[in-house]
Amino acid sequence: MTLAAQLPALPVIVPLVAAPFTLLFKPGRAPWAWASLISWIIFAACAAIVAHVANAGVVSYHLGGWPPPIGIEYRIDLANALVLALVSGVAAVVFPFAYQSVKAEIDERQSPYFYGAMLICLTGLLGVTITGDAFNVFVFLEIASLSSYALVAMGARRDRRALTAAFNYLVMGTIGATFFVIGLGLLYQATGTLNMADLHDRLVGQDNRMVEAGFAFIMIGIGLKLAMFPMHLWLPNAYAYAPSAVSAFIAATSTKVAVYVLIRFFFTVFGLDFPFLHVAFAWTLLPVGVIGMFFASIVAVFQEDVKRMLAYSSVAQIGYMLLGVSFGTQEGLAAALVHLVNHGLMKGALFMAAACVFFRLGDHRCRAYEGLARRMPFTTWAFIISGLSLVGVPGTVGFISKWYLIEASIEAHRVWAGFLVVLSSLLAVVYVGRIIELMVLRPPPKDGPLAGEIREAPLSMIIPMWALVAANVYFGFRTGLTAGLADQAAAALMSSAGGG
Repeated sequence: MTLAAQLPALPVIVPLVAAPFTLLFKPGRAPWAWASLISWIIFAACAAIVAHVANAGVVSYHLGGWPPPIGIEYRIDLANALVLALVSGVAAVVFPFAYQSVKAEIDERQSPYFYGAMLICLTGLLGVTITGDAFNVFVFLEIASLSSYALVAMGARRDRRALTAAFNYLVMGTIGATFFVIGLGLLYQATGTLNMADLHDRLVGQDNRMVEAGFAFIMIGIGLKLAMFPMHLWLPNAYAYAPSAVSAFIAATSTKVAVYVLIRFFFTVFGLDFPFLHVAFAWTLLPVGVIGMFFASIVAVFQEDVKRMLAYSSVAQIGYMLLGVSFGTQEGLAAALVHLVNHGLMKGALFMAAACVFFRLGDHRCRAYEGLARRMPFTTWAFIISGLSLVGVPGTVGFISKWYLIEASIEAHRVWAGFLVVLSSLLAVVYVGRIIELMVLRPPPKDGPLAGEIREAPLSMIIPMWALVAANVYFGFRTGLTAGLADQAAAALMSSAGGG
């Protein structure tokens, strides 16, 4: 067998095998260099997979040579290829970015464990995305979640509240995982299979209480994992008190992977013929998406901690994705997939900018951003461009997301939803504009711990951050690589779901 034939297994096998080796390195630069190298290898493998799927169609890889539904299948289409590209791409910039930040925020003796946990988290997220087996989704979700809890807790060296945040994250994540696996158990009892494609075939015509209960458990379980309003309470503290590199990584990837899982189960497993799906669209996803868009944005406006502000912004942006899915149309699904990728790019860049500020000033609060344009111009402009992308200014990926959502609203004959998208974007103008005003128009503090000469963050942090900022602009103009693939992915998902 050639290496190319084994390509679908590499994104899971390589970081999983590499993670224990991280512990063999002496604390310091070596484990970081090893983890960064692995992240680049994974990104190259995922890029090759995306190119192959775009040109040749769906890839089906049978682990151990056992064909599904008996064996475990890794099945890659355009939908999860997009998510693979996002997760591996973010990892490829966050891992190199992490060295100076982690050195400042974490006990150096813990660095091998930190980078090992980051690789385990990457393994879980990629595994969730790539697998075609429903129970494997649960297994990989827990691999990613358990490592995330440990990573968040490592922020306790700077702020002891990280321990409470990690514990709350653990409790809520465990409840979500329990609901999810109960739902899978009910589906298995009704169908006798766990392969997603086979589940879809066997669920056709089944409309009984067991399947309906399984659907409800799965939706609530994944809703907790993706921080669906009002099940988002674990997210703000987890993002705010985690080490800066961890915040950047999980904010850009973790909830996006959970949104992908929700889409996969709705459209690939249950399909549009399942009556409860339309009820969930109209009475769950639509209202919680809209409420989340506004509630979380309003809360973000009043935050004094920039990382908490960005965390609540993430809850609002998840609302946009759920709104797109709730239309139950190809256009809505494409809008959700586009925003899933685009939000990962913009939020990763914003959290990396916040990490640079914290590295130099040791503070996340808004007052640390006063006069920042004169002290850290590269970081300031990175925050401004990424913030404008979050708002949806033309020339950025955020504009593409909003455009797709508004188009989907019109196509679904819900013009009012498009109006709400625009209205909620004005709230983003308020909380992003507030920080930009502090950075650009306010003078730097003249006394106190934040006063004095402040240098720009190291190049090892600036270059990866600007790579994500550049992606925010590049994919805002060259939309064929994101929006174009999302359109094709949505069409394929709708066709398999019985909508085309």
